[in-house]
Amino acid sequence: MPTLTRTLTRAMDGNGAAGRVKVLKRKLPRFMSTFPNEIVTCLLPDGKRKRVFVKYQGGLGHNSFGHRGDVSYEVEVYRRLLRALPDFRPRYLGAYSGGKSGDAWLLLEYVYDAARVSDLKFHRSTRQPRALTMSACWLGEFHRAHEARVRDPGLAFLKRYRADYYRGWAARTLEYAAPLEGRFPWLAALRGCGDAWFRPLLDATPTVIHGEFYAKTVLVRKGRLFMVDWESAAVAAGEIDLASLTEGKHWLGDISRRCALEYRQTRWRGSAPEEFERTLDAARIYLHFRWLGERPELAVREKNLWRYEHLYKTAVRTGLL
Repeated sequence: MPTLTRTLTRAMDGNGAAGRVKVLKRKLPRFMSTFPNEIVTCLLPDGKRKRVFVKYQGGLGHNSFGHRGDVSYEVEVYRRLLRALPDFRPRYLGAYSGGKSGDAWLLLEYVYDAARVSDLKFHRSTRQPRALTMSACWLGEFHRAHEARVRDPGLAFLKRYRADYYRGWAARTLEYAAPLEGRFPWLAALRGCGDAWFRPLLDATPTVIHGEFYAKTVLVRKGRLFMVDWESAAVAAGEIDLASLTEGKHWLGDISRRCALEYRQTRWRGSAPEEFERTLDAARIYLHFRWLGERPELAVREKNLWRYEHLYKTAVRTGLL
């Protein structure tokens, strides 16, 4: 508790000259996260109350074959990238590093009364489609603004997706999916395509991406968006984020198309590269490999088998099969 109090005091006041912050309440949030986290209610020296979202390393690691960073990595994403964006929310408040212990904490403003875009009820209103297209617009602006920054020395710490990265996900998926080859005999032919599937991702103009830009990582409150969970930020083709936003067996095709249109118009002002659709399809293939190739049991789990159906259709559409 003393460490938490000191860290909160620094985050709220810099050097604590105005007085110490007092912790009034600690509560677990409604949403799950890769790392432990909580909502801390503080009493500030001026008598005001403030809620802070705190994410902890907690001795955990979820490297995912180079896909994810840890909490200290996410802290750097906020410090070196997101904090400089004038309208970005949630705001970065501070961080704690445990030195030799390797522990790290990330402190952000708490977004109260917000809902995940994935939790909005599509069949009851138009809120979810509107939030998805707003997210696609935000994404286009973000990618457009950061194309020129991929070689910025200040962002050299970001992960970069190269051929070995993509190749690894495909190889693991095809290995783990061996028990399913009788059900999906085309997997052998897809293996024979080698690196052709990810070539469009390497040829695309790189930018800074979120890395897991799903509807569950976007919060919405009164028409305002809040982008969270940046531990997978990287430099790669922006189409990966768009594919993430519109991926899933539940989304209707027209919503996906509207998001793609909004993204194209925002990022390229309506003049998208000719290879955009092919790159987007390559991104969709990557996402299937990425989630099926995480662990052997995930590749054969019944609820994930829809991915093979979508993978097959995309591979046929792109001429891989």
